[in-house]
Order: sequence, then structure tokens, then C-alpha cells
Amino acid sequence: MEATMSRRERLRAQTSDEIKAIALKLMAEGGPDAISLRAIAREMGMTAGAIYSYFATRDDLVTTLIGDVYTSLVEAAEAARDAVSESDAGGRIMAWAQAVREWALANPEGFRLIYGDPVPGYQAPEDSPGIAAGVRACAGITGLVAAAWPVAGVVLRDYDWRDFDAGLVAHTREEFPDLPPAGLALTMRVWGRMHGLVALEIYGHLRGLAHDPATVYRDEMRDLIASLGL
Repeated sequence: MEATMSRRERLRAQTSDEIKAIALKLMAEGGPDAISLRAIAREMGMTAGAIYSYFATRDDLVTTLIGDVYTSLVEAAEAARDAVSESDAGGRIMAWAQAVREWALANPEGFRLIYGDPVPGYQAPEDSPGIAAGVRACAGITGLVAAAWPVAGVVLRDYDWRDFDAGLVAHTREEFPDLPPAGLALTMRVWGRMHGLVALEIYGHLRGLAHDPATVYRDEMRDLIASLGL
């Protein structure tokens, strides 16, 4: 009986993975509006009733999908960062950035889902795994800046904690008590530089303009790291 249940669980997990893969495929072909449980059921040769036993609503599917995608990205970035010595703050920034680009190129639909194309009418629940993964990603980048902060050569205007979202401030001050408000502002700038060229590449805006986007991105990250005095 135990073996039978284990096999059922594996089959259910495989079907769930296929549903999510088709949802991303439909999104790639027709945009976020194309994500529909009925459309996925047709693609898989399932009845609508059968697919609802996996995801009760489209929003349940989207919540799971965003959580899986975002977690995958964060895990890839953390693994790349952790492969570099903690004493090499610049190297850890470069590793994180390169991992984000490589992941995005391998998962363009996922990148668009979490960073570009909102699903119409979708509201993430408060306990969404995607929100948790987003907090984890933010903490990862903030940690990179916090490690660089003692030697950062960036001149910033004075910032106050009131300049930022209260929830973000509370989390930052708890995790990185020595980082001042200007450090949080720098975190946002670092994030913007990491993701800017990646977004342009994923959305096709660099096509035909740069024969080697990887080199352009690497040079941008080197300039970012140098601007931090690393």
C-alpha cells in the first residue's frame, strides 16, 4: 500500500510540474492573459474537473508558479555567491549577478513572470511563497551591499529610514543592524544595475545592438563593483 501511495504521489508531482510548464509555455506564446486552467487542460488532454483537483483556481496555479520560479532564481544566486569566499565581497557580487543573468536566459518566461508581466487580476496572498522568495532575494542583495559597505567608495546624499517602506526598513534593520539608510538606497541601485541589462536582453531590446551581451553585462558589473571601492 505504501509503495502504491508513493507512486501516486510521484505521478501527481509529475502532472503538477507539467501543468506549470505548460502555463509558462502559454504565457510565452500569448502573454499573462493566456494562463488558463481550461487551456492547460486542453493542452494536456485532461478534463477541466481533473485539472481543478491539482489547482482549484488560476490564482492558485499562479501563486505556486511564482513561488517555484522565484525560489529557483534565489537558490541559483545564493549557490553562486556562496561558492566565493566571504572575504571577496566584489567576487560575491559578480557571482550573484552572473547567476541571475544565466538563470534568466535559461528561464525567460519565469523572469518575465516575476519581474515583468503581471498576470491580470492576480493578487498574491500574504503567505505566498513568491513573497517569501522576494524577501529572500532582497536580503541576499542587501547582504552583498552590507559586506561592501565598510569600504564602499560611493558618495550618497543623506537618507532617512522614513524614505523607505516601513516593512522593508524593519526587515533590513533586523537583518543588517549596522547598515544605515544610505546603504538601503545603495542596495536598490545595485539591484537596478544588476537587473537592468538582463531585462533589456530578455525582452529582446539588445537584439541586433550587441553581438556579445555577456561581455557588456560583465563590464557593467565590473564597473559597479569598482564604484563600490572593491
